[in-house]
Amino acid sequence: MKSTVKMLSLMVAIVMAPSVWAQDRLPVTLPTQQDSRLQQVETSPRVWNGVAVSPEGRIFASLTQSEGAGPQLVEVKNGKIEAWPNAAWNRWEIQDPAHHFLHVNALRFGPDGDLWVMDAGNKGIGTGDKAVEQGAKLVRIDIHNRKVVASYLFRAPTLKAESYLDDVRFNSDFAYITDPGAVGLVVLNLKTGKSWRVLDNHPLSIDHQPIYADGKKLFLRDGREKRVGLDQLEVSPDGKWLYYQAIPGPMARIETRYLNDASLSKDEVARHAKKFIDTWSTGGTAIDADGNIYASDISTRAIKRITPQGEVSTVVQDPRLVWIDAMWITDGQLWMPSAQINRTPATTGGKPSTVEYPVKLYRLTLPIHPSPRDHH
Repeated sequence: MKSTVKMLSLMVAIVMAPSVWAQDRLPVTLPTQQDSRLQQVETSPRVWNGVAVSPEGRIFASLTQSEGAGPQLVEVKNGKIEAWPNAAWNRWEIQDPAHHFLHVNALRFGPDGDLWVMDAGNKGIGTGDKAVEQGAKLVRIDIHNRKVVASYLFRAPTLKAESYLDDVRFNSDFAYITDPGAVGLVVLNLKTGKSWRVLDNHPLSIDHQPIYADGKKLFLRDGREKRVGLDQLEVSPDGKWLYYQAIPGPMARIETRYLNDASLSKDEVARHAKKFIDTWSTGGTAIDADGNIYASDISTRAIKRITPQGEVSTVVQDPRLVWIDAMWITDGQLWMPSAQINRTPATTGGKPSTVEYPVKLYRLTLPIHPSPRDHH
């Protein structure tokens, strides 16, 4: 009962935040000068929302389908895209949803070196579409032989009607998956294949604020404010903490031992979720081996660093960094895909696209290393 009262109190406190969030624009100054440290590495003829780079330097990307039907998981080479693992997986078949992508939303190389792909199992968040049975899946691909070697399918009660499985991070035998569609977190035991839900509609999971990009509030095609709950997540290098947030923040954290114990009640798990810091409208995140989180600020075209102590600093700000989405870290490099999602009809109330093609991937040299806990 006490935990319920605390949760409600927190919800009231956040909802009664200043009314600045009601306005359609924020007073931001966009950068005009390019940072010479920023390198353009690759381009794509279609909008992407995440990249993953293999140890050999091969670049893979997930595409948003903003331009209509087409490949969803691709390898990018010299500005050209190739469907992965083949064209058949990228051709949706309702009769066989377990072996075809419906809507790839995230990808990453796991600690095993394989490419892991998150199929949302739904076409959008807040669009009225429903999750497709066997469409929501986590697919593991060996890139050396181009074979799917494992696939985890999500069903009810883990998968809800509104579910949109968004992004994934690894922690030993467990995978954590955000679900901003039904607003909660999915925990998957990779050894047993069992999954369960936690933090459903928790005050630190739901969206309390609109999303702003380049200082402008975003709207769905039907004119409603675009709202996205629990979306980004990162696991600390020691595996102790899961950091997570709705797109506009704030960032919260919870000890992973509470997530990994399927015997705990949902109320008991929720009791251990704590606010970490206030953040901003964020397109994507990454975490390094020292536990620093890199979070894009889509309203100021910047990348900010959040230390394990909650200290914030700006790493880079550049006019070319238009909606940096899911980032990637290799030894000494931060990879940043400019997704330009705020220029697509899905976020501009249905107005025609103003995406500038080709979309671009940038890289910044930094004294950083990837976290061995989550990716290879």
